[in-house]
Amino acid sequence: MSTNRRILTKKTENISNFINNYHSDVINEVEESINNNRVVVVGMAYNPHVSKVNKVLAEQGVQFKYLEYGSYFSMWSQRLSIKMYTGFPTYPQVFVDGTLIGGCDDTIKELNEGTLFNDLKKK
Repeated sequence: MSTNRRILTKKTENISNFINNYHSDVINEVEESINNNRVVVVGMAYNPHVSKVNKVLAEQGVQFKYLEYGSYFSMWSQRLSIKMYTGFPTYPQVFVDGTLIGGCDDTIKELNEGTLFNDLKKK
């Protein structure tokens, strides 16, 4: 039996304020990049899934902005703030035209299906 996990939407004002202000400089940088670039990859060093999605996008000729926040050994709280902001638990986090499409597997699936990235590839 398959059950979809729900995202908690009911939060107190204090919790919402905490999430909105936790490393707000990082969230502002991510939001600005999403607003100014068609494709944004948010990741971390030494993560093989991040490396894979960056490589595949580059090979397919998709221009993208890459934001890196530390590694397994640093900047965990900044990455946590991004996870709290997006509600997505892993890296990379790939955004296309302002929409979070998911991680590495989701991005490769979209590339293989040819729907989302067709007009983003270099001619």
